Amino acid sequence: MIILLLFCFIALVSPFNINIPKRHITLLHSTTSTDAPFKSASAKQQIGNNAFLNENLMSRAQNGPGRVNKSKLKIGIVGAGLAGMVAAMDLADAGHDVEMFELRPYVGGKVSSWKDKDGNHIEMGLHVFFGCYYNLFGIMKRTGSFDKHLRIKEHIHTFINEGGNVGALDFRFPIGAPVSGLQAFARTEQLGLADKFHNAVRLGTSPIVRALFDFDGGMDMVRELDDITFTEWFTRLGGSRGSLDRMWDPIAYALGFVDCDNISARCMLTIFMLFAIRTEASVLRMLDGSPQTGLHDPIVEYLEERGVKINLQTPCREIVHEVDPSGSPTYVKGIKVGPKEEYREFDAVVCALDVPGIQKVLPENFRKIPMFDNIYKLETVPIATVQVRFDGWVTEMNSEERMMDVSGDQSDGRGGGIDNLLYSADAEFSCFADLAVTSPGEYYKEGEGSLVQAVFDERAFNRSEEQIRDDCISQLGRLFPSSRKLKCTWSSVTKLGQSLYREKPGQDKYRPTQATPVSNFFLAGSYTYQDYLDSMEGATRSGLMVADEIIERADGVGGLKDVAEKKREEILSA
Repeated sequence: MIILLLFCFIALVSPFNINIPKRHITLLHSTTSTDAPFKSASAKQQIGNNAFLNENLMSRAQNGPGRVNKSKLKIGIVGAGLAGMVAAMDLADAGHDVEMFELRPYVGGKVSSWKDKDGNHIEMGLHVFFGCYYNLFGIMKRTGSFDKHLRIKEHIHTFINEGGNVGALDFRFPIGAPVSGLQAFARTEQLGLADKFHNAVRLGTSPIVRALFDFDGGMDMVRELDDITFTEWFTRLGGSRGSLDRMWDPIAYALGFVDCDNISARCMLTIFMLFAIRTEASVLRMLDGSPQTGLHDPIVEYLEERGVKINLQTPCREIVHEVDPSGSPTYVKGIKVGPKEEYREFDAVVCALDVPGIQKVLPENFRKIPMFDNIYKLETVPIATVQVRFDGWVTEMNSEERMMDVSGDQSDGRGGGIDNLLYSADAEFSCFADLAVTSPGEYYKEGEGSLVQAVFDERAFNRSEEQIRDDCISQLGRLFPSSRKLKCTWSSVTKLGQSLYREKPGQDKYRPTQATPVSNFFLAGSYTYQDYLDSMEGATRSGLMVADEIIERADGVGGLKDVAEKKREEILSA
């Protein structure tokens, strides 16, 4: 094992393994860089290679935009997901009048949670906070929820295999990144010696190596790999199928709900790059309870204190806009909302929606502009989130007596089993956790056991909810054989036909910037251009970036307020 560890270290850090030609990399896609360049210096800090290592972004998110505009804009935000709410926070702090419109009866978007008629908290997905979520952590510190509602986990990524066999990437080590990561891959039980060897050979010839000495060069190499799959990249120079099947596929499914044969190499290597450079990047946190309580409620309170109005169950029905002689949009006057299509006029409009949402709400003539047309080239993946409660502790494998013991007060994570996110190569759910242990605040119930939450991808999506539930229970039994003695006492299945955008090769170039060619119309959402994946951090970044762009454009001659006032004068004089 020591020899293998040394080999991995030498393979990974040897600069002589790099033999990939370097091409010029631009920060933005060619379709957007000329149409809607970034004007805000603060927004520019969120893109490019420096943004990955810039811990100061947490302070920026925590402290707010740092300026109040001279001109007060009336701003409408369509969508009250994480991106829209973060944008509203900054825009309200910059002195603007902000109103939000949300289709659902609750906020949160893809990070939503709600209560059923019996008081059970239902989630739309399993939400984990990586240690490199600098912007999101800054927002949570700003609202007071970071220290109150997040629970840090042991620095280990655990794989549960059929029969209860456990493998892990154990990053706990006296020396931080990259050494902690190297020893984790070298010592993992998840791979055999042959696969570890091939793993080391392939990672040793990866952009990660260059990044250890030249981060910009390494990241530029990663950006070049968006047009091939991770499998194509991994097997090209020594990677084995066994490594993909047993370790990388579960990670890929957890990141984007697609496997290595279909996920972009850029997507996977971006995450690995962060893990290699930053020790804290692979540290996981989970909420102490539901997203609504731990994440959204503090943001909503922050917004309401600043006069932001959030209209629930009030979808945008139409974007009212002006056009040029060719029929292309030039200016957004307002939106029609709600069942009665009430017209609301705004100086600026932000569509903070997910991919299916923005594809539905954009008027057809917007597709005359390439940036908007490209949005329709983005695909999404379906998921099914399963929550199953048992009369004992499913992930407790050391003691059957402990597994069956639900007596007394076992709150605050004192329940039996594993207090962490779990992966598996032998189940159809990409990742799972026992929320009664990991997030006990609202998920532990005295006298009851595990509340396992598992996310199924498209392999199982088309089955009935009852079949998905039964498959979840059956597959948990294969992973934790002793848990077959436990009984399911409650369950819920939530299907989301279009969730994250599909991180397949070639998609990155279709992601739009937050500012658009229509001067007072803006976009936000984790699918918009930023260097993170479709994730909570990506959504947060996009919300901060769109707010920065609006704040930068608000004042002065030709600014958003100036143009809006001239438009109103034209109407009055007509």
